[in-house]
Amino acid sequence: MWEAISANRSKSIVLIVLMGMLLALLGAVIGGVFFAGEDGMLAGGAILGVMIAGFIWFVMTLVALFQGRNILLSISGAREVSHSDAPQLYNIVEEMSIAAALPKPPKVYIMEDKAPNAFAVGTPENAAVAITTGLLSVLSRDELQGVMAHEIGHIKNLDTKFMTIAGVMMGTIVILADVFMRGLIFGGGGRRRSSSSDKGGGQLQLILFLIALVFAILAPLFAQLLYLACSRSREYLADASAAVFTRYPEGLASALEKISANHSKLASANRVTAPMYIVNPIMKAHAGGNSLFSTHPPTNERIKVLRSMGGGAGLKDYNEAFTKICGKAIIGETTLRSAEVLKMRGITTPEPPQLPKNDIKRQTREATDILHRLNHFAFISCPCGVRLKIPPQFNKPICKCPRCGKEHPVKIA
Repeated sequence: MWEAISANRSKSIVLIVLMGMLLALLGAVIGGVFFAGEDGMLAGGAILGVMIAGFIWFVMTLVALFQGRNILLSISGAREVSHSDAPQLYNIVEEMSIAAALPKPPKVYIMEDKAPNAFAVGTPENAAVAITTGLLSVLSRDELQGVMAHEIGHIKNLDTKFMTIAGVMMGTIVILADVFMRGLIFGGGGRRRSSSSDKGGGQLQLILFLIALVFAILAPLFAQLLYLACSRSREYLADASAAVFTRYPEGLASALEKISANHSKLASANRVTAPMYIVNPIMKAHAGGNSLFSTHPPTNERIKVLRSMGGGAGLKDYNEAFTKICGKAIIGETTLRSAEVLKMRGITTPEPPQLPKNDIKRQTREATDILHRLNHFAFISCPCGVRLKIPPQFNKPICKCPRCGKEHPVKIA
């Protein structure tokens, strides 16, 4: 699969260069408006604007490379969990990391949100996977394994690294455009234009001002389109990786179906982080479409490809299924010639297996318990079968069981 991954990286580099050019052009037109010389000459202001834009991008890129993972996890409301907090999830992540031959397993994070979704960030040497409590509540083990295999596929293919850099560039363009618009509100641009007008350069300055205004409005939109284009084809390759790692494509297909069918809003998602999720949480309602603004290929198309792999789980099987559904190949001939023949484990059923309601309730309770442990709740098991959850602010030495009335000593922090 190295051919497809290499081609994706080349396309990503081109897209990032285009975003860099867009950033420089935005800096130039804004600099020409705000930093034009007193003699009406605009070249010096444009150069200064490009330098400022480049400096902002450089600083933000350094931040992204060294702290980008933590920043994205923080703004998503993700909290790290240990093996003792979520043993099944941890075991699945470790299994898929071994299957993907990662240098070390990613760190595991939980997001408190009923909307089912997940994403990955970082590099193979320093990665993290994050999953919502909503997803933990509704997926079976095979489905959860498929989702984690997909995210680890993104890490293995270095998708997460490229998306972080592209996201930083888009964020920088948005910041510059916002600074320009705020400058207009506070009147800085108007004062500069008046000064230039007295020197006879008012017409040229006004034209550049109008160009900058239009560009400041459109640049974030162009940047968004370029950013979205970075991620679309990568989803298919991550799906193919998941099929290879798990040997069970139906697990991921069923998980994608459940995620896309749930229309709960993911509160922490925004236009920078949305493309990182396995299904775009902002455009989930249009998951079956293929519009210009789509960050992911149609979810129903991804599901069809996974369910058309027949009895195999290798790259050849995925490529054949993809060609049948999409009318073209996605994996190169060289990779296919050396691809391992893999048989699918288990039996694929036409319809995704549904978890019994009791299992969903149990898994929802377990996901909630993970958050309680992170919030330092104490757990007391009563002989009558009730499990008491004591919040950290509880300040009494005794807690009485609501069912049997038995009193339990509580260790006060």
